[in-house]
Amino acid sequence: MKIDVVLPCLDEAEALPWVLGRMPDGCRAIVVDNGSTDGSAEVAARHGALVVTESVAGFGAACHAGLTAATAPVVCFMDADASLDPRQLPHVAEGVLDGTADLVLGRRRPAARGAWPAHARLGNRLLAWRLRHRTGAALHDLGPMRAARRTALLGLGLRDRRFGYPLEMVLRASEAGWRIGEVEVDYLPRVGRSKVTGTVLGTVRTVRDMWRAAA
Repeated sequence: MKIDVVLPCLDEAEALPWVLGRMPDGCRAIVVDNGSTDGSAEVAARHGALVVTESVAGFGAACHAGLTAATAPVVCFMDADASLDPRQLPHVAEGVLDGTADLVLGRRRPAARGAWPAHARLGNRLLAWRLRHRTGAALHDLGPMRAARRTALLGLGLRDRRFGYPLEMVLRASEAGWRIGEVEVDYLPRVGRSKVTGTVLGTVRTVRDMWRAAA
């Protein structure tokens, strides 16, 4: 089965060749350029990705633009910064493909020192606790690598267009009675500086957006 892989992108030209070069057979990369100034869109196109431009700034806006551009029955999401290995996408999508799960999140396991700063881990734990409390699902990570069926995702009617989008997806899926699973994936040091977890302030802003999505 074909899988579309949505990669929200803001200035990831340096990381994209590695990411796109490791895309498994059957997976089509959809790189959503969200205001890059480093030529990310051109790099993505040269490496075979479908490039979508989203002029509305925001992580959720980029994710949703990729979802609406997708055509495959199953859609995966992952970061474009080389912190996640595309070769693990089949592992994440397996439960959705075989019908045993409706949404699967990749639980990150640091594969090298410095891959996951302490302030980012703390923020993630707080939000994961919030998800467990709200949904009852045994989740330990927000899982930036995830998989679900495209038409079902569109049917959730996600509205957040900032960093609350991934958390809202889980909450709405739970409310809809979806079977939500979690599998382990490697978490690598990203290429370049993170716009989210690279600073304490960036992490605080992200947690704030996600907490509001869970309100």
